[in-house]
Amino acid sequence: MSALLVTDDRDQDAGVRTLATEEYRSFLAGRADVSFLQCPSWADVKDQWTTERVGWSFDGGELTGAAQILYRNFPGTRKYFAYLPDGPVTDWSHPEMDRWLEPLLRHLRRAGAFAVRIGPTPAYRRWDASRLKAGTGAGRRIGDVLATEVDPLGSAVAERLRTRGWKRCGGDDGDADAQPRHVFRLPLAGRGTEQLWAGFNQEWRRNVRTAQRAGVRIVTGGADDLPEFYRLLRITEERDGFRLGRSLAYYQRQYAALNAEQAGRMRLCLAVHQGEVLAAHTMITVGRQVWYQTGASADHRREVRPSNALQWQMIQDAHALGAEVYDMRGVPSTLDPQERPYGLLRWKLGTGGQVVETLGEWETSMGGTANNALYRAFQAYLARR
Repeated sequence: MSALLVTDDRDQDAGVRTLATEEYRSFLAGRADVSFLQCPSWADVKDQWTTERVGWSFDGGELTGAAQILYRNFPGTRKYFAYLPDGPVTDWSHPEMDRWLEPLLRHLRRAGAFAVRIGPTPAYRRWDASRLKAGTGAGRRIGDVLATEVDPLGSAVAERLRTRGWKRCGGDDGDADAQPRHVFRLPLAGRGTEQLWAGFNQEWRRNVRTAQRAGVRIVTGGADDLPEFYRLLRITEERDGFRLGRSLAYYQRQYAALNAEQAGRMRLCLAVHQGEVLAAHTMITVGRQVWYQTGASADHRREVRPSNALQWQMIQDAHALGAEVYDMRGVPSTLDPQERPYGLLRWKLGTGGQVVETLGEWETSMGGTANNALYRAFQAYLARR
């Protein structure tokens, strides 16, 4: 996907310049906190967006931060909504945020952006599984439970953004982010597979053993298996009452792009029983992080517990790859067992990990009457979707 041409490649006054893909990729290689959404391959997945990669340094030194920017044109104008999913990639603990944030905003303004959304990577709060299980009840939400840990960096970054006029998408209690605000993470660093197994609750261990006794096999699929994955995903959406809104072509594009960048970056893992695929989950690896991205399963033969067996194998695979974190992605914020979405949270809590509230996504207008009007129109458009 071609980059959006804006200003000269180098902007010494601002300290921000456009990066070639290989230079950008080289910078990411030295970081431990890079999301797959900031990898160059992700831009190839987002076919309705234009891409630019930028970096910044102080006094002409080495790069200290970088970002993959996705631009979405506002119909009928030459203006863009700029989106940095799980980005920028920078040192969020640096006390002088304005030294790179203001130059970045100036760069985006010159690129024609009327507004920008970013996804700061620091965590905000964490809850152990045991604490949330004890806090379930009618009408209860995750935020009603005292967090196991409040990350001081996350709190500081949130306050810095607020004082600069940024707004958290959906507010502090909302969930209007494009990426999940509450995610479930299983720490792997310093733990053997025996410890991970012991961290499962009794129901999870029993279900994995049930699958093993029933002869459920876990295999790695390929591109040819994506139609079956997608068929199961549509079944899952209907059963569980959600709609991701993705096409088969989207997943095919994702699989091709991520694996072209690095072989095995995206895997399709299948649970097979009596020759039939009963569950299919996607797994993405970047550095020392592994994500369980999307899961799908059949309506029948659920008693053989294919998804539990599949997840246990994926966790073991992530551990063998040297991953420090196994990220099971989004969970609902409800702790009410009577609410339908709670079942997904309950299932993930059984692995013994943590719910992590990220800082979420933050937006700001580029300022000025025209940009503010476009931003309001864009927000209204999103609200109608």
